[in-house]
Amino acid sequence: MTPAILFSKILGSFSISRIPFLNRFSLRTKLVFSFLFVVLAGGILSSLIGTRLVTDTIILQAQNKVKHDLSTAWLVYNESLNRIQDVVQLTALGRTIPDFLQSGQKKKLQEYLVKRRKEFGLDVLTLTDARGLVLFRSYHPFQTGDSRSSDPLVQKALQGKTVASTWIVPAEDLGREGSDLVERAFVLFVRTPRAKEPERNPSTAGMALLAAAPVLNDAGEILGVLYGGTLLNRNYQIVDKIRNLLYGDEKYKGNQMGTATIFQGGLRISTNVRNESGDRAIGTGVSEEVYEAVIRKGQSWLARTFVVRDWYITAYEPIRDLDGNTLGMLYVGMLEAPYVDLQNKVVYSFFAIGVGGVLIVLLLSFFITTGIIRPLREMLRATRRIAAGDLAVEIPISSKDEIGQLAESYNHMLAGLKQARQELEGYGRILEEKVEQRSQQLKKMQTQLMQSEKLTSLGRLASGVAHEINGPLTGILTFSHQMMRKLKDHPELQQELEMIAKEATRASAVVRGLLDFSRETQPQKRPCNINELVLHTLSLMEGQAVFRGIKILKNLDPQVPLVLLDANQVQQVLINIILNSADAMPAGGILTITTQAAPGDAYVQVQFADTGLGIPEKDLHRIFDPFFTTKGDKRGTGLGLAVSYGIIERHRGQIEVQSEEGKGTTFTVKLPLQASEEVPPL
Repeated sequence: MTPAILFSKILGSFSISRIPFLNRFSLRTKLVFSFLFVVLAGGILSSLIGTRLVTDTIILQAQNKVKHDLSTAWLVYNESLNRIQDVVQLTALGRTIPDFLQSGQKKKLQEYLVKRRKEFGLDVLTLTDARGLVLFRSYHPFQTGDSRSSDPLVQKALQGKTVASTWIVPAEDLGREGSDLVERAFVLFVRTPRAKEPERNPSTAGMALLAAAPVLNDAGEILGVLYGGTLLNRNYQIVDKIRNLLYGDEKYKGNQMGTATIFQGGLRISTNVRNESGDRAIGTGVSEEVYEAVIRKGQSWLARTFVVRDWYITAYEPIRDLDGNTLGMLYVGMLEAPYVDLQNKVVYSFFAIGVGGVLIVLLLSFFITTGIIRPLREMLRATRRIAAGDLAVEIPISSKDEIGQLAESYNHMLAGLKQARQELEGYGRILEEKVEQRSQQLKKMQTQLMQSEKLTSLGRLASGVAHEINGPLTGILTFSHQMMRKLKDHPELQQELEMIAKEATRASAVVRGLLDFSRETQPQKRPCNINELVLHTLSLMEGQAVFRGIKILKNLDPQVPLVLLDANQVQQVLINIILNSADAMPAGGILTITTQAAPGDAYVQVQFADTGLGIPEKDLHRIFDPFFTTKGDKRGTGLGLAVSYGIIERHRGQIEVQSEEGKGTTFTVKLPLQASEEVPPL
């Protein structure tokens, strides 16, 4: 039995007359009750469904925002750790410390390290010798001679590695570095509702961001280790920066809209969550559920949680040390109250709309039922007179009367309905086809817009990153080549230095690729024959080793019209696509290049079809993403197709790709013939 038949049977079996207490009322009352019942039932059902959907949407949006905010918080946290690593590494790699050590100028070394610690706001900056024995502490100069060789960070630095990590520092070690650090690390548990009591109370160890780097002499020998960092306990720079970046100073009913916290274990050691007195809630703990999931199981937590004195929509993730052990948690949260109030407002709005709808239905039903009942009453009076024996009375069912015309019009109506249904079905099919076509167009436009926005955003980021790392790369290349010249009599070091120079050169190439990707140079368009551009590009590339064993077929349409384009930029696109095709055919194959312009088409097409390995279907939508590459070696940076996409987009054209894994790939570049911005959409 189909759902339609079942539904019709249910409706057929239901009758308002079957409700006993309504049988004593008039037809108008029954109709009004029917209207009211339908409206109330539909209103209640739609209100429940609508409220649930709106509530789920509001909470889901809030959770997604908190999840995104936690990612931003990690960027701030890792930026602080990387900054400490950079300070320690640059200080250790400079010539100042080795020169002072070798010349015995301890006073100047002391002044230099104290200056560096204060200049960069570090809590710890300590120098050891090659055995791990402390030579000098910039905070406590006279606390020397103890061994740090058992410290994992110092051990790795003594092996020639620069490392940075979050670390738990015992109270004894903090005391050697500075007595005020012991005071800052001391945390006494403060009870709050729903909070889990810690296993150790009070907590005396501290959690710090630490980095260690080897100090080398001119011969590359390790003279010692420089390690330094910042104690997180009662240090509010990171959490306040996270809050200001994500939520600012926005408040809701006197409470902060958003908060951030760094936990050591399950205790807050750095936070902008406030307690009842308005002070930072240092020493308060998290609930048992959060502690179990994040600290014990090392999982993320995304849910509503009671935080000190209010409910928040929260996100927690574990903070791990160098060995992957969970030390604490990073938390961000948004006050739940605004979302609850919004949810209540929506519920009240649905309720108000429902009440208003009922009142309107009652008013309308009165007038509607009056029009329905009047002719039926007249028929009722006539039938009563006929029942009394007055045969002269005729029931007003003539063809001129609505009731009298009902039977005659029914057949006409039925025929008309059948015809209308056929027409509607035809219209429906046509409409579905048009909707499908339009949906495909909108999907295509949306994909292009998302790709454009993504490339623009990544371009800005790439520009900043490239400029930031270009300087250090230049220094690495310069110093590596200088060391190669200075150590040319040490062949055992040449291979390592050459590897440094090679990898730095490759990194520099990536930086150039980033800069090329980030530049949105507007094309300088000139009339150009696309066939000549293709042939010129091939003449530059066919002699390269990558084209050995590859047969190139040229199917160039001599009737292709001139195109307004920037020849240099478009040639870069052709080179990128041809090289990708060659890389996809390591064992040889055929590359077919076709140019064409169909009559009446506003675009010239250049098609590159290879018989290579093909692209997996799951990767097709990502091939124009920056840094995405299917090459398993180090030949590519993943920027070629992203740059090409941007160039063609600035020409108001399009790159399309079709591929079947194991059979080959076809790239199609479409360039508009018109120079104006009013190019017909693809």
